[in-house]
Amino acid sequence: MGQESSTLVDEHTPPQTLDARSVEAVARFIIDAQVQKIVVMTGAGISTSAGIPDFRSPDTGIYANLAKLNLPHPEAVFDISFFRSNPNPFYMLAHELYPGRYRPTIAHYFIRLLSDKGMLLKLFTQNIDCLERAAGVPDEKIVEAHGSFARQRCIECKTAYPDDLMREAVEKAEVPHCITPQCNGLVKPDIVFFGEQLPEEFFRNRSLPSAADLCIVMGTSLSVQPFASLPGFAAEGVPRILINKELVGDFGCRADDVLIIGDCDEGVRRLASALGWLGELEALWNQTQPALVREKQESRVEKTKDEIVTDEVAKLTAEIEKSLEISADHTASVKQSLREEHGVTESSSKIQRLPSSGDATERHEDSPNKYNSSTINSKPEKSQSTELLHVFPHMTEKSSL
Repeated sequence: MGQESSTLVDEHTPPQTLDARSVEAVARFIIDAQVQKIVVMTGAGISTSAGIPDFRSPDTGIYANLAKLNLPHPEAVFDISFFRSNPNPFYMLAHELYPGRYRPTIAHYFIRLLSDKGMLLKLFTQNIDCLERAAGVPDEKIVEAHGSFARQRCIECKTAYPDDLMREAVEKAEVPHCITPQCNGLVKPDIVFFGEQLPEEFFRNRSLPSAADLCIVMGTSLSVQPFASLPGFAAEGVPRILINKELVGDFGCRADDVLIIGDCDEGVRRLASALGWLGELEALWNQTQPALVREKQESRVEKTKDEIVTDEVAKLTAEIEKSLEISADHTASVKQSLREEHGVTESSSKIQRLPSSGDATERHEDSPNKYNSSTINSKPEKSQSTELLHVFPHMTEKSSL
């Protein structure tokens, strides 16, 4: 199970339950069969459009960004042994990821809509960000396979720690300690660290997909066990929908597998549209939009292409001017150092004048000419942009705004 190699079902093989392997066929099945036991399984891919990086993407994933914390290895921030010796890196990360800093995505609200319509049997999520809860999915419908920030406790005596004190500590990037005086152990959110067991609730519900009449998997690589095994529990003939940027697991090997490859939010919108729910979904998403985000969007003025170009030119000009100013200051500093080193006064005519912007070829009339005319003429004339390549390496002679 999980990230297994599998043979895709032949396109001429008819589905067993659906009337076609398409989004529209899934929508017809949900409505006509009065589906009420949908199991949803999600990973970090449904949260990336909220601005939360996933864990493993090169350069942009959480592990890639943790290199700046000088850890023995990026995963150490989620290692329980390392946490016991140094909890500070985790709380620096927690400060950035803590619930309330991000808005749930349209995919989270689609799960909420399934729950509101009485169709959601259970949501299994690998995510620790609590965005499902923020979207309004009921607590009893959620199995957080890798834990989350929803609750926290002392790692020694297991005493629960108050939410308000936890939020205060995280906002200050401070390490909280147990409220039991004689303990004073470290407090940690109920996130599953390396070296810890998955929550008991996961194992109690692990076989639940076998009772589903539809499975939806979104935004996961299905590369981490035992979560990756969940889609395999679905009974044969039960439609399985994959909404993901890539094909994963054994999806596509069953006759009733439907693949919606691409962005999660767009895939959800396609399914909601086929169900006739898109307007309802968008209204729910907009209604629960945080006031701050709404204000930003309302005050945002759409810029024309010319305005964008003008802004970019102004920004680049300011950067160039700043660079030239620094270069001029540096030149003056070097000249002064040379004077002091050689004991030469400002008026001396023995030191060749150092080139500066606009006079790169100017020298004192008594100085010997180090370059003959053929050498000078063989050099192509440099534009302003190529002279600044050491400062702005993205600029080229042919670049234009």
